[in-house]
Amino acid sequence: MLLPATERALELAMTAAQAAADKKAQDIVLIDVADQLYITDAFVIASAPNERQVISIVDGIEESLLQLPEKAKPVRREGERAGRWVLLDYIDIVVHVQHTEEREFYSLDRLWKDCPTIPFVDRDMVDADTSFGAA
Repeated sequence: MLLPATERALELAMTAAQAAADKKAQDIVLIDVADQLYITDAFVIASAPNERQVISIVDGIEESLLQLPEKAKPVRREGERAGRWVLLDYIDIVVHVQHTEEREFYSLDRLWKDCPTIPFVDRDMVDADTSFGAA
């Protein structure tokens, strides 16, 4: 029986993805891994071209998830010293923020390609489209 990601996991994933987008993360992908893994429901994968931006994105995600009505704190945070690949484990979701080179090398997207993706649209892009059309 297939069990998709929980509502809580989707809320966390969407919030994390938007926070990453707000910090100019590139190539944001949300993957529903609930059917493949028992330890988490979804992956949020994002990348940045330099270490400073990776850390900035991670900080933004953590801040946003703490602002939720039901606050979320990572139970584990790994890789931040190098700023090449930071993993935030929120149990319901796992966030991977990778330097662009690590993203290409490890290719998590390809590794989990059999899992469904969760649609995500940066709200700033939606706002830009509507305001552009109104002009």
